[in-house]
Amino acid sequence: MSTKIHAVVDALGNPVRFHLTPGQASDLEGADHLLPGVVAETILGDKGYDADERVIEPLQAQGKTAVIPPRRNRKQLREYDKDLYKARHLIENFFAKLKQYRAIATRYDKRARNFLGAIYLAASVIWLN
Repeated sequence: MSTKIHAVVDALGNPVRFHLTPGQASDLEGADHLLPGVVAETILGDKGYDADERVIEPLQAQGKTAVIPPRRNRKQLREYDKDLYKARHLIENFFAKLKQYRAIATRYDKRARNFLGAIYLAASVIWLN
């Protein structure tokens, strides 16, 4: 059994929100749950979130800037700020810190509710450090 952890971090790399999806689910399912509550003006994401109808257009309608590189198979390539995209290392650093907790890295908990609770607990410790 695998699980994807979708997370939102602030400009300092501190965790803000989480959502779990099954491992075989698309990244866009996590985006559907997390993006409506984001208050930032600029959203950074990886290629998994490159979807016009589900991610980019709703963000632009809210007046937000999406810094998401286009997928290779896109018919019309979209421009994005490559220098600003370099700040996406903050989310990668957060996941590296989160995976230092053995129970999270190996998913000890059978139930998603308990696993999400462990993620929130570990994120609280990360936030305090």
